[in-house]
Amino acid sequence: MSEIATNPRTQTQVKVERPRLHKVILVNDDYTPREFVVFVLKAVFRTGDEEAYRIMMAAHQLGACVVAVFTRDVAETKATEATEAGRRKGYPLMFTTEPEE
Repeated sequence: MSEIATNPRTQTQVKVERPRLHKVILVNDDYTPREFVVFVLKAVFRTGDEEAYRIMMAAHQLGACVVAVFTRDVAETKATEATEAGRRKGYPLMFTTEPEE
């Protein structure tokens, strides 16, 4: 009789991880008008009137506030777009990003 060599077959499974999310943070300053901050939040982040006002007031009272959470590329793009909107008007409006924990 002939010997049959049996080798166990292994299958490689690809594990797909979700991309790491990043927070967009509005940093308070004492020079940018509140109305302009609300305008930028509505225009860039598509928030409603009440939510934009709530975010602006939270940043004003706490010094900073998380606006939204996105993938890294989207968060950085929106933060840059919002910051540049303030710069074009001469305001020191600043949005930053950081990884979500």
